[in-house]
Amino acid sequence: MKSEKSNGTLGIIIAIVTFAAAVSAAVTAFLLVNEKKKKDEEELERYLDCSIQ
Repeated sequence: MKSEKSNGTLGIIIAIVTFAAAVSAAVTAFLLVNEKKKKDEEELERYLDCSIQ
């Protein structure tokens, strides 16, 4: 009995840690993509400003 409960608790802990890692990876990926998008837009804006002058 004790072993089954221990395995269940361990499984829940592993699931929570895995979920937290997945959420963290998703947030990091979103932020990196968003930052790259901003840099690309700034670079394009700078290019257009320079080409107009």
